[in-house]
Amino acid sequence: MSDIRMTGEMRTDYDCETTGLPAEHWGEAVFKIGEAEIILEVSVEKDIIVAVMAGEDAVWKGTLEGLKKLLKGEIRAR
Repeated sequence: MSDIRMTGEMRTDYDCETTGLPAEHWGEAVFKIGEAEIILEVSVEKDIIVAVMAGEDAVWKGTLEGLKKLLKGEIRAR
């Protein structure tokens, strides 16, 4: 059996909660709003890789450290 390397949780304002979703390599959360999708993907390999997608044309992907720097305004997205 594979090792569980991370777990996921999902919560909503309807008091719905799912916790302890096991993953070995990756997991993603998909939010659908009408025809639009917002996706957050986390991959656990050598480094933690995060991808944020809002449709097919708006994608950011990088390390967890890179995401932290982006959110703090220390780097700019390409």
